[in-house]
Amino acid sequence: MSPLPQINTYTLFDCGLPDTIGYLKLSELSISKQMMLDAEQLRYSDKIFITPPLDIYINDSERTQTFQQTFDTYNVMLELYNKLGYQTASLPLTAVNERAAYILSKLEI
Repeated sequence: MSPLPQINTYTLFDCGLPDTIGYLKLSELSISKQMMLDAEQLRYSDKIFITPPLDIYINDSERTQTFQQTFDTYNVMLELYNKLGYQTASLPLTAVNERAAYILSKLEI
Protein backbone atom coordinates (compact mmCIF):
# COMPACT_ATOMS: atom_id res chain seq x y z
CA MET A 1 0.00 0.00 0.00
CA SER A 2 1.46 3.39 -0.91
CA PRO A 3 1.37 6.37 1.43
CA LEU A 4 -1.31 8.98 0.87
CA PRO A 5 -0.18 12.25 -0.74
CA GLN A 6 0.46 15.17 1.57
CA ILE A 7 -2.36 17.74 1.59
CA ASN A 8 -2.89 20.93 3.54
CA THR A 9 -6.11 19.96 5.28
CA TYR A 10 -6.92 17.91 8.35
CA THR A 11 -8.99 14.79 8.62
CA LEU A 12 -9.71 13.57 12.13
CA PHE A 13 -10.23 9.87 12.79
CA ASP A 14 -11.87 8.37 15.82
CA CYS A 15 -9.51 5.41 15.85
CA GLY A 16 -7.23 3.38 13.65
CA LEU A 17 -4.82 0.49 13.40
CA PRO A 18 -2.94 1.33 16.63
CA ASP A 19 -6.26 1.20 18.50
CA THR A 20 -6.96 -2.25 17.07
CA ILE A 21 -3.55 -3.38 18.29
CA GLY A 22 -4.27 -1.86 21.70
CA TYR A 23 -7.54 -3.76 22.00
CA LEU A 24 -5.81 -6.98 20.96
CA LYS A 25 -3.26 -6.37 23.70
CA LEU A 26 -5.99 -5.66 26.26
CA SER A 27 -7.74 -8.88 25.24
CA GLU A 28 -4.45 -10.80 25.47
CA LEU A 29 -4.72 -11.83 21.81
CA SER A 30 -1.81 -12.19 19.41
CA ILE A 31 -0.58 -9.25 17.37
CA SER A 32 0.99 -10.20 14.08
CA LYS A 33 4.36 -8.83 13.01
CA GLN A 34 2.67 -7.52 9.85
CA MET A 35 0.11 -5.58 11.86
CA MET A 36 2.86 -3.94 13.92
CA LEU A 37 4.84 -3.20 10.75
CA ASP A 38 1.75 -1.63 9.16
CA ALA A 39 1.15 0.48 12.27
CA GLU A 40 4.75 1.69 12.13
CA GLN A 41 4.71 2.46 8.39
CA LEU A 42 1.12 3.52 7.60
CA ARG A 43 1.08 6.51 9.88
CA TYR A 44 -1.20 9.41 10.53
CA SER A 45 0.09 12.89 11.23
CA ASP A 46 2.61 12.86 14.07
CA LYS A 47 0.05 14.48 16.40
CA ILE A 48 -2.75 12.45 17.91
CA PHE A 49 -5.35 13.39 20.48
CA ILE A 50 -6.49 10.97 23.15
CA THR A 51 -9.34 11.36 25.60
CA PRO A 52 -8.78 10.27 29.20
CA PRO A 53 -11.64 8.41 30.88
CA LEU A 54 -14.46 10.78 31.72
CA ASP A 55 -15.94 10.77 35.22
CA ILE A 56 -19.40 10.89 33.63
CA TYR A 57 -18.85 7.42 32.15
CA ILE A 58 -21.78 5.05 32.47
CA ASN A 59 -22.40 1.57 31.11
CA ASP A 60 -25.01 1.15 28.42
CA SER A 61 -25.51 -1.03 25.34
CA GLU A 62 -22.53 0.66 23.59
CA ARG A 63 -20.20 1.15 26.58
CA THR A 64 -19.60 -2.26 28.08
CA GLN A 65 -16.24 -1.67 29.76
CA THR A 66 -16.04 -1.11 33.49
CA PHE A 67 -14.73 2.28 34.58
CA GLN A 68 -11.41 0.62 35.52
CA GLN A 69 -11.20 -0.93 32.06
CA THR A 70 -11.53 2.54 30.52
CA PHE A 71 -8.37 3.55 32.42
CA ASP A 72 -6.59 0.38 31.29
CA THR A 73 -7.62 1.10 27.69
CA TYR A 74 -6.44 4.71 27.91
CA ASN A 75 -3.07 3.68 29.33
CA VAL A 76 -2.50 0.93 26.73
CA MET A 77 -3.41 3.29 23.88
CA LEU A 78 -1.24 6.10 25.23
CA GLU A 79 1.73 3.75 25.66
CA LEU A 80 1.27 2.26 22.18
CA TYR A 81 0.96 5.59 20.36
CA ASN A 82 4.05 6.88 22.18
CA LYS A 83 5.93 3.66 21.31
CA LEU A 84 5.01 4.22 17.65
CA GLY A 85 6.52 7.72 17.85
CA TYR A 86 3.38 9.82 17.86
CA GLN A 87 3.14 13.13 19.71
CA THR A 88 0.21 12.47 22.03
CA ALA A 89 -1.98 15.17 23.51
CA SER A 90 -4.55 14.25 26.14
CA LEU A 91 -7.73 16.22 25.69
CA PRO A 92 -8.75 18.35 28.66
CA LEU A 93 -11.75 17.09 30.60
CA THR A 94 -13.85 20.14 29.83
CA ALA A 95 -16.93 21.04 27.81
CA VAL A 96 -17.03 19.75 24.24
CA ASN A 97 -16.61 23.24 22.72
CA GLU A 98 -13.52 23.80 24.87
CA ARG A 99 -12.03 20.48 23.77
CA ALA A 100 -12.73 21.40 20.14
CA ALA A 101 -10.99 24.76 20.65
CA TYR A 102 -8.03 22.93 22.23
CA ILE A 103 -7.72 20.64 19.20
CA LEU A 104 -7.93 23.56 16.77
CA SER A 105 -5.25 25.45 18.71
CA LYS A 106 -2.92 22.45 18.65
CA LEU A 107 -3.49 22.06 14.89
CA GLU A 108 -2.89 25.79 14.53
CA ILE A 109 -6.13 26.33 12.62
